[in-house]
This record gives sequence, C-alpha cells and structure tokens, in this order.
Amino acid sequence: MIQMYWMRKNAKHMALMFLVVECASHGVYTQQQALEYLEAMVKRSTYSSSSTEKQENRALAILRDVFIANVPVRKNNFRPKCIYVAVMLRRMMEALLNKDAMDDKDYVGNKRLELSGQLISLLFEDLFKTMITEVQKTADTLLVKQNRSSRFDFSQYIVRDSITNGLERALSTGNWDVKRFRMNRKGVTQVLVRLSYMASLGHMTRISPQFEKSRKVSGPRALQPSQWGMLCPCDTPEGEACGLVKNLALMTHVTTDEEESPLISLCKCLGVEDLELLSGEELHTPNSFLVIFNGLILGKHRRPQQFANAMRKLRRAGKIGEFVSVFVNEKQRAVYIASDGGRVCRPLVIADKGVSRIKEHHMRELMDGARTFDDFLHEGLIEYLDVNEENNALIALYEWEATPETTHIEIEPFTILGVVAGLIPYPHHNQSPRNTYQCAMGKQAMGNIAYNQLGRMDSLLYLLVYPQRPLLTTRTIELVGYDKLGAGQNATVAVMSYSGYDIEDAIVMNKASLDRGFGRCIVLKKYTCTNQKYENGASDRILRPRKNEERERVLDDDGLAAPGEIIRHGDIYINKESPIETRGPLKSAAALADVKYRPCAQIFKGTEGESCVVDRVALCSDKNNNLCIKYKIRHTRRPEVGDKFSSRHGQKGVCGTIIQQEDFPFSERGICPDLIMNPHGFPSRMTVGKMIELLGGKAGVSCGRFHYGSAFGEPSGHADRVEAISETLVKHGFSYNGKDFIYSGITGCPLQAYIFMGPIYYQKLKHMVLDKMHARGSGPRVMLTRQPTDGRARNGGLRVGEMEKDCLVAYGTSMLLYERLMVSSDQFEAQVCRACGLLGYYNQKLKAAMCTTCKNGDKVSTMKLPYACKLLIQELQSMNIVPRLKLAEA
Repeated sequence: MIQMYWMRKNAKHMALMFLVVECASHGVYTQQQALEYLEAMVKRSTYSSSSTEKQENRALAILRDVFIANVPVRKNNFRPKCIYVAVMLRRMMEALLNKDAMDDKDYVGNKRLELSGQLISLLFEDLFKTMITEVQKTADTLLVKQNRSSRFDFSQYIVRDSITNGLERALSTGNWDVKRFRMNRKGVTQVLVRLSYMASLGHMTRISPQFEKSRKVSGPRALQPSQWGMLCPCDTPEGEACGLVKNLALMTHVTTDEEESPLISLCKCLGVEDLELLSGEELHTPNSFLVIFNGLILGKHRRPQQFANAMRKLRRAGKIGEFVSVFVNEKQRAVYIASDGGRVCRPLVIADKGVSRIKEHHMRELMDGARTFDDFLHEGLIEYLDVNEENNALIALYEWEATPETTHIEIEPFTILGVVAGLIPYPHHNQSPRNTYQCAMGKQAMGNIAYNQLGRMDSLLYLLVYPQRPLLTTRTIELVGYDKLGAGQNATVAVMSYSGYDIEDAIVMNKASLDRGFGRCIVLKKYTCTNQKYENGASDRILRPRKNEERERVLDDDGLAAPGEIIRHGDIYINKESPIETRGPLKSAAALADVKYRPCAQIFKGTEGESCVVDRVALCSDKNNNLCIKYKIRHTRRPEVGDKFSSRHGQKGVCGTIIQQEDFPFSERGICPDLIMNPHGFPSRMTVGKMIELLGGKAGVSCGRFHYGSAFGEPSGHADRVEAISETLVKHGFSYNGKDFIYSGITGCPLQAYIFMGPIYYQKLKHMVLDKMHARGSGPRVMLTRQPTDGRARNGGLRVGEMEKDCLVAYGTSMLLYERLMVSSDQFEAQVCRACGLLGYYNQKLKAAMCTTCKNGDKVSTMKLPYACKLLIQELQSMNIVPRLKLAEA
C-alpha cells in the first residue's frame, strides 16, 4: 500500500527521470541532437524531390504536420503540442494506476458518424493526387531516357474519362478498390433499398461501422447503456453483423460542423485562461479544470460549473448553436465543448427544479398550429443533449416522477425505438428477440413504396394489390406516414389447430379470402436494351415483325412489344438485328446500305407456364446518345402454398394449405377467418403483444375507432389498456377475453372449446415459392469436370452432400448411392491396364484399347468411374505422383 501511494505521488518525477536516462543512453542532450537522431529514423520518401528534402528537416516536418495532426503549429510554436502530449501521458498513467479511469471503447459518445459525402470527396482527392504523382514520375523517367530537359506537367492532361468511370463504379458498388495504390475500402457508399417504404426509411437511418464483422467479440455487439434514446435497441440484423450495424432512434439528430472561431472567442470572454500564461502552481490548483474544445486544449478555467452554466444559458437563449455540447467531466477534471459534426443528440424538455418549462397553454398552441417544434427550441423550453452532456443531466421519464434534482424530462418514452421498431404494437409485452426479428422482416414486407410507384422504372418492384392501414396502430406509424403507405392487410385470425398442415408456424388459408384479393401482389421487373452505335458508323436496327410468327405476336408494327400485351416465356419483345462488321474506318452512307446484319432478338425469359403483361415501354437515350428501350413487365400473383407471411411480432410462417371456405370453421355471427394459426406458436415465443393486438383489433372493428399500442404507452395514454379493450368488447356483445363460439365447417357441430379469434395485421413477405422453386432431370454440365452445373439460374442439379451421403450409407442403399454419385453425375468409361494399374486409351483406328506405359493392349480392361476421379488421377500424375488402380474380377 505504501509503495502504491509513493508511486502515485511521484509518478511525474519517475516518468521524467526515465525519460532523461533514456535520452542519455542514446547520447541525446540538446534539441539539435534529438532532431538528428530522429532524422536517421525517418524513412526516405519515394515521390518527394531531392531539393525539398535538403531545404527542410524531414523529422521536424513530421513532428509538425503528422504527429498529432489535429493540433496546429503556428510560427514553429510547439508548446500547444507539448501540452497535448503531456495531457495524453497523464491520462495513460491514470488509466494504468486506476482501472476506473479507463475509457470504454464502445461508449457512443466517443464515436463520430462519418458523413459519407465528405469521406468520398477526401478519398477521391487522395486517389487523384496519387495518380497524378504516379503518371508524372513515369513521364519524368521517359524524359531522362530521351535526354530531354523540359518537364511536362501531366496534372492538366490526365484522361478524365477513366477517372469518371472509376468514380462511377466506386459510387455504384461502394467498393473503393485500387490495387495499384493499395486502397481497399468496402461499403463506403450503399445503394438505397426501395423494396418497401419501411426498407427505405430503415436504410436512411442505418449506421454501418468500419469494424471487422467476422471477429467474434461481444463488446461492440452488446447493447450499450449510452445508446439510450440515441440508437434503437431492437433494430439490428441477425447473424455476423448483429449489434455492429445499428439504427438511429426516432428523435435522434446527427450534428453538422459549426464555425469554431466565434465559440473560441466566447470561451475566452467567459474566463478561459491560456495555459502558456499560467505558472505551474496556477496550472495545478485543485479547482481549475482543463477546457477542451473539439479535441483541442483551449486553456483552464477556475470555476468550471459556472462556465458550463453560462454556456448553457447562451445556448438556450439562442445566442450560440443549439447543438453545441457542454460536458463537465469531474473524473478527468475537464470541461468538454463540442460543436463538430457526426455527434448524435436528442431533444429533452428542460425542467427547473423538477418543474417542466412546457405548460398546458404551450401544448394547446402547438395543437392549434400557433407554435412549432422550432419555437419550443428557440424559446428555451426544450434543448438538444448529446451522449456526453446527458451524463450531467438527471432525466425523469414522466413529469409526475420528477424530483427537485431533476434537470430534464423525456418528451416521450417510445422515442427510444427507431422508425422500423416503432411499427410493432405493444413491443414492451414481447420477448426482445421477437422485436429484432420483426425489424428485419418489416423491411421485406410488400406494400406501397411511394406515391409515384406506378410511374417508376425500378429494376424490381413488389407491390401489394390491396394494402391496408393497421387497425391497431402506434404513434410512430402516424409520425412516419406508414398509415398512408402501408405494407400489409388486416386478416381475421383464428388461433386453433386445423388439418395438420399448420405445424411449425405454417398457416392455413381460406380460398375465398384469396379470391377476394387477400395477399395478392404485383411483381414489376425492368428489362433494358440499347441500340448500340459502332465505330465504323453502323448501328443496331429494329425490324417489323413477320406475319404468322407465334414468338413475335406481342410485337407492334415498330418491332417493339406493345403495352398491355400478354407475354410468355420464349416470346420476342424486341425484334433487333446487329451488324456483323462493327470495327474499322467510318463508312459512307452508300457503304452502310450494304452492311450485313445478324439476328439479335431480345427473348423474354420468364417462368414457364406463367403469363405476364407488358406494363410500360419507355424510350430514352443513354449518356452515349444511343437509343435505350426500357420495359416494365407486370406479373400478378396470388398466394400459394409455400409463400411466406408474418405478423408484426416476428412470427413468420409459410402457407401450409389452402382450404375451401365451406370447410372452414365459422363463428356464431357467421364470421369465417381468413387464416388459421397454430396455438403452439405462443408459449415458447412469449409474444403477448400479438394477443393484445388481436383484442385491440377486435375492439377497434366493433366500435369503429383505431386503437393504439405504442411502446410504454399505457401511462401516457398512447396505448390502450387491456381492461379498457375488454370493456369495449363486452359492450358490443363479445367475450371479454376475445374468444368466440365456433362451429366446425365440416360437421357443422360446435367445437368443444372457445376459440381466440380476431383481426391481426399480417404482412406478405417478398420470399415467394415461384421465385425459388427449382428441380431438374438431365441438363447442362460443367466442361472441366463433366458434373451438373450448380445454381437455379444455370438450371443446376440438386447436390447430394456429405451428410445426405451419410444417411444413404446408414440405410444401406448402395445402388441409390451409386446412381446419385455416378450414373446421374459424371459417369465415364475408362481403360485401365491390369499390369501397371495406369490409365490407357481406346484406339478408334484399331478398334482396340491400348496402354501408353506397356505399349500394348493385352491386359487392358474397360471400367466405369466418375470423370472427376479420372481427372484427379491425371492431375496427380502431372505432379509426379503415380496412383495405380488394382483391379479384381467382378
């Protein structure tokens, strides 16, 4: 203990002593000697010219411009940099001696969200400079070889087209990969998802880190307490990016840079003293705190709390920016002021000694439209706090919970969730992973994507034919406009076992409901074709269709498919021809008339047996002034067995069977459910929110009012209580618990149990059987191995893997194994010599098998083996390994 106390007390003296001893051991006693010592350590630059190297000390330049680059050096004054290094060392020593002083790497207040626009411009500028340097260097080498003295400046004449193409590729793919300059960054830009309205909103609020996803560390993935109110606790992907990719909460604001110089002047006016003017005694007075502004040390202040309060008063009065943060850190004895971009902050109601500044008359004016949110901000009723400043605040969840020490009150508790998680009704009654599953599935739900969706030309568009707004809504749904652009339908659901086709979350669907349009969707795909112009002046051409040609029946007189035509697999939708000769010098008009063409018709490749409709045809020109023809082809699909559905509680299931309405159970009032869900989906999933949704939806239908189920909304009236819902049900003649008296559709007799039945909002997901269905008999094979191709797109085979092989071995089905692994795959007839055990060949002239090693065909047998096996034997022989086959009589 005494030793520890002595170490802490004399830590500074010890550090200084070690520093002096180390310098002396290298023979460094003066500043000049230190610079010379560092000079020897500096690596010589490849690109810099020799003249500049002699003029300037390279070590000094690195200390000035590279080492702690955020602290500027003016007029060769290194003192601010020295002070910064001293503060850094002090913090490190504190962390070594006291583990509590260690920074949390995953703390949200330490992070800055990179603004992608700035990042792209910086990367591009860097890349451009390096390219110019590289080209200039090559040019200089050529000039030296040719003994020419005049230097040519290439920076003016770099080929702009190649850079444009490179930048376009980088922006469209998001991969900044230039091998020559060792630049390799992925995911810098991302293409906005337009599969659904919620997918777009979710993508725009996403935060993607530069952290390695494959590393199995739990720290960055865990839910950080500092995320409260800033980042959504539910909305994160499953799998390897879990916890790393996050989403902004509903009221989070990401700051942008503000001008620094007025704020620095203000700080100095409020009593911040420059460190260079203070003596050692004044620097270390007990009450003086360091003032750090955007990572730079401004000076010290003797009354930090008074200084912080003055800054806050100015912010609330609107004299300085509303996003300037003031944070007093008692542990580090520092005041942090931040006005930089990339910080996350959120609004809170200001409370004076526990009493909210917002009164009832303010709220009335807001509802009447006399006030706006910005008025509340500029009048000092609410303010934005970032993660650091929140640590100095005592925030009450509700106004009635506030104490005299309370400094702020939450605007509304449901705002801790993000945009996508805000769609879930009663999420606080669900097991937490279910809300995370719904956040992923809500982005895959079909519905509307925008008001202009029918006029868009997206490459793939999924639209629901009859989208509805949910009966049980939330405040977030109204705030983000999901009630105007919904992605689902209110289905009457009976929770019961029926038919055995509802095992493992499968759902039984009512055929009459599907006939009436439940779950029906439209898939719109874009097909593009360009009429190319070639270097010799020739270009593609479109011909009129031939009469009585079945494949060209959809074509109009101009050779293009007409809108409204039914198009099937194999039909020609552009009757195009391309010139055979495309290269060479520019031809005259007379010569172009004699150019020969080859057919190059565009054939529609859809699902066989399915008919689609040509929705729209658009003619435009691309950047090279070629005619560009865009088709939008529409396919209407009704739900079928195997299509995926989900409620808003992470309860996904496929359609197990479709049953006629007359066989479906029906209630006393004659109501027949749209779908039947198995009750075993509730006990282990614990999605109580789904049960309350059914009750709330049933009450809403009965009384004609939209019920609310916002997160944590019961105390503030943003969520209807179960007791109130039950009272409404009883008033309209239903059971208080939502159960109904049901008759069997097959026997007509009443069922022996009351059935829990009512409306639940169901989403149809984009995963449909028609897009995934795949089977094949014989088909294309790979040239090298002669085995069937892989993948649905290439009409590939279905693989019998290692585990499937083990099952067949366990059952002893040797002939089935033989058929699957060889006969149906890559059976090959090979000639094997019984004498040397090597492969031979069959001589077509002599009509006899020969052995290349023995030079005769006396002991050559013909056998069947997989072609891949024969290939392996030959590859081993090429590496001087000789595998010999020993044959026995069959």
